[in-house]
Order: sequence, then C-alpha cells, then structure tokens
Amino acid sequence: MNTLSHSAAARPTRWVGAVLFALMFWFSSSLLMDFVIMPGLYVGGMMSQPDFGPAGYAMFWVFNRIELLCVGVILTGLLVARQSRREQDVIASGLRSRWSTEIAVGLLGITLVLTYAIAPAMGALGASLDPFAPTAVPAAMDSMHGLYFGLEALKLVGCGALLSLFYGDLRRAEET
Repeated sequence: MNTLSHSAAARPTRWVGAVLFALMFWFSSSLLMDFVIMPGLYVGGMMSQPDFGPAGYAMFWVFNRIELLCVGVILTGLLVARQSRREQDVIASGLRSRWSTEIAVGLLGITLVLTYAIAPAMGALGASLDPFAPTAVPAAMDSMHGLYFGLEALKLVGCGALLSLFYGDLRRAEET
C-alpha cells in the first residue's frame, strides 16, 4: 500500500501537464470554431446550401468527439491530482480543489448534451431529403442554434475558470 501512495504522489505533475495541454487545446479550438470557422461558413452561405445539415453534422461529429476526448483527459487528470494530494494542499491548490472537479464534471455534461442531443437534432432538422425542394432554414433551427451557443458559452466560461485555477496554482508555485 505504501508503494502505491508513493508512486501516485510522483505522477500528478505529468497529469497536470496533460490537463493543461487538453484544456488549452480544447479552449483554443472551441474559440476557433465558434468565432472564426462557423461565422465564416455562415457568411459564405452554408445555411442556404441544400446539404448543409449532413455536412455540418459530419463536421461537428468529429469536433464533438475530440471535445469528449479532451474533457475525459481533463477530468481524469484532475481526479488523479486530487487523489494524490496531501492534506495541507486541499485549500492551497486550485486544480486539486473540489471546484475544479465540479467544473470538469459540468463540462463533461455540457459536452455530452452537445454531442448526443443537440448536434444530431440540428443535423436532422437541416437534412435535405428532397434535393429538388427549395432550401429554407427551418424555424426550429434558430432556437437550436441559440441553445447550442448558450451551452458553448457556458463551456468557454468553465474552461476559463479551470484555466484561472491553474494560473493561481502557477502563481503560488512562483511565490514559494
């Protein structure tokens, strides 16, 4: 039992690096997708194309699976770091705090809803089953976009909160 606790105590630095990499990658790719790629496709007329639903779903299918991988690495790393903490580190550490784990679980929930509920529903609403019919954006698509971007905003806030907890850990490490 003693060897397990010593080996686990030596590994959190690798997990903290993995958490930081996954968090930065996820945050930056979400910003790129939300503020560069999607507005560019919208301005370029993607919504008026007959097959925008399946094309958008194919793009988000890949992106949402990458998001699930990132949040899985983040949550695993935070749980490993929390498990290997010392008693005096509970309040002093941001990433090892209860808040970071709760934020990561919330991010997992948001990502699961985006991946398995909202993105498929949006793909189904935009599916063009008749190639000769005029293309029009369904009215429900606007409310789905609003819900999707509302959850995206919550996801970005959660990622920012985790980054601020990590930054607090780095500042404390520099001061000591």
